[in-house]
Amino acid sequence: MSSEDKVRSTKLKFKGEKTKKKRRREDDEDGPSGSSRRRRKDEDEESPETWVLPEDANDIRGPTFLLHPSDPSPICVTYDSTRGRIILHSLDKERTEDTAPSASVLERTPTDVSQVWVTTRVAGSPTINLRTGTGEGKFLSCDKHGLVSADREARGPQEEWTPVVFPDGMVAFMNVYEKYLGVDEVAGGTIALRGDSEEVGFAERFWVKIQSKYKKEAHEEAKQRKEGIADVTKIDETGTNKVYQAWGAGRSVVSVEDKKELKRARKEGRLAEAMLDRRAKLKSDRFC
Repeated sequence: MSSEDKVRSTKLKFKGEKTKKKRRREDDEDGPSGSSRRRRKDEDEESPETWVLPEDANDIRGPTFLLHPSDPSPICVTYDSTRGRIILHSLDKERTEDTAPSASVLERTPTDVSQVWVTTRVAGSPTINLRTGTGEGKFLSCDKHGLVSADREARGPQEEWTPVVFPDGMVAFMNVYEKYLGVDEVAGGTIALRGDSEEVGFAERFWVKIQSKYKKEAHEEAKQRKEGIADVTKIDETGTNKVYQAWGAGRSVVSVEDKKELKRARKEGRLAEAMLDRRAKLKSDRFC
């Protein structure tokens, strides 16, 4: 039997049946769904230490890189542990005409440990604390006159900052006096940090970068909170008291009062204030 006489198998069709178009696998890769899958895959393969921008104020945690898009060169907030002072470091200071063109502001990453701050927060509080990544760990603080420093080892109201994330991704930091952190030119033409701005302008807007693993952690917590899987804002009174009060020999003393008041305060958004009141009642010195 010749090849022309061979019967070719075909699918059974009925009269009037519409022919279905075959789906090509290439469409899956090139279409919108394919691009979203590739994006998720890239995020999964992303290194945990990759520096990324936060999408929400709750994303700001862990190692933090503070960058201001000043002209002609962007500057970052660094801490000189030798002199114990904050320095605004120009990222193009070491660059010469022979070197390669500088990267864009959003591509900048820290090149020294002095450029990295560590962001911590008390559970249930919208405020954060910025601690130096070098030296003995001093907290970024601002007094009522707007003077910014990093010379305190303990956290208090002046060391609390409320981050405000704008739609373009930039961040402003509000202190306890409801004034904003910003860069300002002082005597001698040098640039320093101030904390007395009442409005947010160009000088008060920073680019903030965090590590990818902490951003994923924040998103996972938000997802769990939304689904009611777990209560991520646990009241850790023992840990908080250990930070703010020292009893010697590593002991941590907590109040014997009912914790229902703390749960009520958390719902009302005044958890930090309630815990402070409970710590104040624990003081044994009657003259303090």
